[in-house]
Amino acid sequence: QVQLVESGGGLVQPGGSLRLSCATSGFTFSTYIMSWYRQAPGKERELVARITSTGGKTNYTDSVKGRFTISRDNGKNTVYLQMNSLKPEDTAMYYCNAYRSKNYWGQGTQVTVSS
Repeated sequence: QVQLVESGGGLVQPGGSLRLSCATSGFTFSTYIMSWYRQAPGKERELVARITSTGGKTNYTDSVKGRFTISRDNGKNTVYLQMNSLKPEDTAMYYCNAYRSKNYWGQGTQVTVSS
């Protein structure tokens, strides 16, 4: 059974940091491209960051470049999103995604940036 379980979300003040984790099981993690998406109320889900199966290449949406870092540990079947200098506009539900021949999603973790 495929599982992607996000954690690490919460309420943080502007300028603060959070580290999201996505623990996975049930598929060959090391062969999948892993991504973080987010969806704010009333908006479409958007790609935040992506990392190749080996971790050798990453890309980010422009609004988070220089603030967020995606990484993965293929030994732990886990992908991370380090978020620094958080802004109110980063408030959203954050989802973990695994893609190769199939597309798998986690249930999401809420990030709220507010003073």
